[in-house]
Amino acid sequence: MPTKFIDGGVTGISLLTTELTSIPLYALLLVINIPFVFLGYIVISKQFAIKTAIAISGLALVVATVHFPDVTHDKLLVAVFGGFFLGAGIGLNVRGGAVIDGTQVLAIFLSRKLSATMGDIIIVINILIFSAAAYFLSIEAALYSMITYLAASKTLDFVVEGIDEYTGVTIISTHNEEIRQMIINVMGRGG
Repeated sequence: MPTKFIDGGVTGISLLTTELTSIPLYALLLVINIPFVFLGYIVISKQFAIKTAIAISGLALVVATVHFPDVTHDKLLVAVFGGFFLGAGIGLNVRGGAVIDGTQVLAIFLSRKLSATMGDIIIVINILIFSAAAYFLSIEAALYSMITYLAASKTLDFVVEGIDEYTGVTIISTHNEEIRQMIINVMGRGG
């Protein structure tokens, strides 16, 4: 927040709106997230929606009451490490059965329907938000915000899906040795 970077998701929309109007950030966080909490209730579960509503309310309370100091003035360090901690926090919330941003509910819903990870979907949503930030605020802030979200999306994927990303296939055939040799020697994959 002190660097004036625009966050992604509902938080980014709220930050951008706060910068352009006088509406308090904590109020926007609560109001804009309401439809996404209902989406979570409908497509995921009642328990998920309750946990998410509590997590978002907690975020709004912290934003309203806690002052965030400058840790460093190096914008690149803020972008990279801020993204790492942001992605870790989002991932831990998801693993705990909740989210702290409504677009994460949309990302969970879409990741179930599409062949994309939550991090990939969040990046697409955030590129639209960052484009608006570049137009209304500054290109520099939008570009640093994109770096933050690249770090956050990879950290999120790591926390939620683990370190080993692979596709396993079981092939049952009377020609199993020939197939195994082709996979190893021709395709260069493990088998």
